Amino acid sequence: MDQRGPLCVGIDPHPELLAAWQLPDSAEGLARFADTVVAALADRVAVLKPQSAFFERHGSAGVAVLERVVADARSAGALVLLDVKRGDIGSTVAAYAGAYFGEGAPLRCDAITLTPYLGYESLRPALDRARADGAGAFVLARTSNPEGAATQTARTEAGVPLAQTVLDHLARENAGAEPWGSFGAVVGATAPESSLELTINGPLLAPGLGAQGATADDLTRVFGAALPQVLPSASRSVLRRGPDVDGLRAAAGREAAELARVLA
Repeated sequence: MDQRGPLCVGIDPHPELLAAWQLPDSAEGLARFADTVVAALADRVAVLKPQSAFFERHGSAGVAVLERVVADARSAGALVLLDVKRGDIGSTVAAYAGAYFGEGAPLRCDAITLTPYLGYESLRPALDRARADGAGAFVLARTSNPEGAATQTARTEAGVPLAQTVLDHLARENAGAEPWGSFGAVVGATAPESSLELTINGPLLAPGLGAQGATADDLTRVFGAALPQVLPSASRSVLRRGPDVDGLRAAAGREAAELARVLA
C-alpha cells in the first residue's frame, strides 16, 4: 500500500461483465477476462481480490483458472486477497485453510476472507494456519448488505454488538504487531455510521466503492479515526473499462487518485 497506493481491485467475472467484454460465459471466457485484469493491474495495484464464486461456477476448469490467476498476480507483485468467505468448525475449517495457506497449497495466497458467525474461535485453525504461513485474513464484521444488520448489530448478553465482538477479537490477534497485524476486518464503505471501535491495529477492507454506491468521501464518514487503516476495494467501476488494458489502468488510476485525496 505504501508503494502502490491503498487500492484493492476485485476480479469479479460476473456473467454480465463477460458479456460486456464480448467474452463467452465459459471457462475460456473467464480465463481471458482474469488474465487481462492481471496483465493490466498486478504490477501496479496493491491488492487484487478474486471472487472465488465466479470461478467455481465453471467447475474444475474455473478453479484451475483461479489457481493460475492467483499465482500470476502474486508473481507480478500484487498481494492476493482471495474472497472465499469460508466459515466452518474443527477439521473442516482446517481443511479449507489447507487449500490457501502453506507450502504446496493449490490456491496459496496472501489472505482470505472468513465469516465468523459460527463463533469467532471456530476460525482458529484458519487463523493459526495463516499466521504460520506469514499470511492473513479479513473477517466479516459490519457488512453493508441490508440482511447483515440483523445479525451484526444484535447485542450479546453484555450489551455489546456482535460486530464489535469480532473487532475486539481481531484487535487481540494484532496486539503488539508493527506496523499492523495481518488480521483485518471487512467493514462496508456503504455501512451506516455507527459507534463501533474500528481501531484494531490491522487493515479494514472497505468494499462498496463505485458501482455499489460508496464514494471516497463516505470513507471519512464510516471510518473516522480509523481511516489510516482502510483498504478500499473497487470492482465493477474498474472492470467495466475493459477489455482494453489501458482503460483498466486508467480506471484504477482514477480510483487511486480520488482515494489519495481522502486517505493522504
